[in-house]
Amino acid sequence: MLQNWWRAAALASLALAGPVGARAQTTPPPSSDTQTAQASPTPQAPATPAIVPLKEGKLPLNEDASRYVKLTLLNQAWLRYNQNNPGSRINGRNEPRTLDAAIRRFRIQFYGQLTDRVFIYSQIGINNFGYLSERKQFFFLHDAVGEYAVAKSKLSLGTGLGAWNGLSRFTASATGSIMGLDLPLVAETTNDVSDQFGRKLSVYAKGKLGKLDYRVAISKPLIVPPNAPAVGVAAFSSLAPRAQYQGYLQWQFLDSESNLTPYAAGTYLGKKRVLNLGAGFIVQPRAMWYRPGPLGGAATGPDTVQVAMKQWAVDAYYDAPIGAADKGQALNAYAAFYHLDYGPNYIRNTAPLSPTNGVAPGTSTINNGGNGWPAYGTGNVLYGQLGYKLPDNLLGSTTFMPYVSLEHARYQRLNDPMNYYDVGVNWLLLGHTSKLTVAYQNRPIFTPDGSGKYNRTSDRGAVVAQYQVSFN
Repeated sequence: MLQNWWRAAALASLALAGPVGARAQTTPPPSSDTQTAQASPTPQAPATPAIVPLKEGKLPLNEDASRYVKLTLLNQAWLRYNQNNPGSRINGRNEPRTLDAAIRRFRIQFYGQLTDRVFIYSQIGINNFGYLSERKQFFFLHDAVGEYAVAKSKLSLGTGLGAWNGLSRFTASATGSIMGLDLPLVAETTNDVSDQFGRKLSVYAKGKLGKLDYRVAISKPLIVPPNAPAVGVAAFSSLAPRAQYQGYLQWQFLDSESNLTPYAAGTYLGKKRVLNLGAGFIVQPRAMWYRPGPLGGAATGPDTVQVAMKQWAVDAYYDAPIGAADKGQALNAYAAFYHLDYGPNYIRNTAPLSPTNGVAPGTSTINNGGNGWPAYGTGNVLYGQLGYKLPDNLLGSTTFMPYVSLEHARYQRLNDPMNYYDVGVNWLLLGHTSKLTVAYQNRPIFTPDGSGKYNRTSDRGAVVAQYQVSFN
């Protein structure tokens, strides 16, 4: 009965409202023929703000684009003439020099601010694809991190595979804005030994407290392939790795830099005024091992000694416009001091995109073949770079930025200083979006002195042209 009563009441209400509603719909609109009506603006319904399809390269997820997703692309292609290291071979044949083409880097980044506090960042790509590389090699994962802002701008916590590393500014470099041909490779002190091309499985905290920009992380190093400890020469231990602790702090005196991703800009080409002083560290207990005894001699005991890897650095970065404001000139300068302790007599080569795949029997250099050189070791390193962006529109709508960089190292295993320099010029066709770089690189050659150490005996060089296309 109660249900029928409500149904009858509802029908009666509709019956009463029907004629009134009909009369309201058939009432003619007010005349627009009067002067008052013509002078009065016609009421307009408020417009719904449109979401711009792409804003600053971002796909907005809300009206003010504070939530978004973004895709970036980078390709760096090389053409190179290289004076190969002594004894270099390609498939068993001696090759004193090579001319080759290669892809130095190809990267795809995809990231997004999903809510006011939730951020995701990922990057895939390849490095060093040349004529000796495995064909059809797959992209590999560079970064995959999720992050939560506990206190906006002041404290964010994140975890995953990423480059929130300690030590120095360019331990995590934004490759699309490198000032010269390459980043300071010495800053990536565990590159591809106990990490994945500089990325580590970490839990990290980052933020800004006024002028102080900070990052700290606890990382789980990747396990090192089995190896036997050598006498008097430290190497990375292949036992289960201990946690790695790292951090980097910098005081930003002038413009504040973004810390959205871990990667630091190489140069802003005069678009910002930046002056930073920084300091950082990386420590891993029992990371290294060796057998006690004299270098090149017999072991003095059966036990293997395990020691910590301990590294610290201080650096300074300056990038700012100079001269007349309408000319577009800019100066870039960076200097860093590294103290690297890998244990006694540790030394390691790097050979980006090596153009050879073997060495002749009896070759006695520490460099191995191709373009290898001892970039890392126990000791102290000074690194510096300087670049000058010439006035805008120097050649049509383009301009140039010459630069020079130098790594000077005193490593325990080497009797002489290790000096590696790179001098070149960027042709800025469209800033970092389209850029041609031509550079000369010089590296030292070290040969054994008979005691287990090495002397610098000669040099080799390379001329490299790189064309960069970057969508950011």
